[in-house]
Amino acid sequence: MTRIYNCSVEAEYAAGMRMALSAIGRSALVVIPTDTVYGIAADAFSPEAVQNLLDAKGRGRTSPPPVLIPGISTMDALAVGIPAPVRDLVATFWPGGLTVILNAQQSLVWDLGETRGTVALRMPSNPVALDILRQTGPLAVSSANLSGQPAATDAQAAEAALGDRVAVYLDGGVAGEAYMTDAAASVALSSTIVDASGFDSNGGTLHIVRDGVVSRAQIEAVIGDALAPADAPDPGAESEPKPDPDVAHDAGSRD
Repeated sequence: MTRIYNCSVEAEYAAGMRMALSAIGRSALVVIPTDTVYGIAADAFSPEAVQNLLDAKGRGRTSPPPVLIPGISTMDALAVGIPAPVRDLVATFWPGGLTVILNAQQSLVWDLGETRGTVALRMPSNPVALDILRQTGPLAVSSANLSGQPAATDAQAAEAALGDRVAVYLDGGVAGEAYMTDAAASVALSSTIVDASGFDSNGGTLHIVRDGVVSRAQIEAVIGDALAPADAPDPGAESEPKPDPDVAHDAGSRD
């Protein structure tokens, strides 16, 4: 039996966090709020947990989930060849609605699906998400919905979609409210995805592979010419994780 824990009530928050940590530890699934939409979370280092996540959503391995992390130092532990423009971006937009695709550390023992050696990383700004991430470490997290359906912006919608496929639901209120007043970002309550996997020691450019709550103009203001034009081909497109087809109000991308 699953339960929704109201994180605005101290006793429920404490109980919900204990139950969520226990669930993650046994490769079960937990729904958590993020700053964009609600996400279904699994231990990134448990192949069983990641498969449970994909099965719960009704998805295959060709669209691997992104990984949420508690801080920038974790990015260095999970990725290699991180270019200076990415460091400038995460210094500006993390925690927040920016996902970066990087080349994964080859020594990592995990199986997120068909990643072709890359990993999509994000540090969310939601305090509930950060609280659990600090205790669990990296979590594979995809939008909390069945594949092809709108992503949930509250715990009740997530529970209605996923039911007992998920062990614990942490209710942190309505997700994405910080972005809802920004008309430019209202296209989708999803993180913006920037691909840096094609950037190497000889240089290169970063490519926006999904528009989201961080605008192209905001990114360009930070990294200038290191951002490829909107119509430029992405040399990392063959190796990057395919964008998750699930997002609130739009069936075209992922949280």
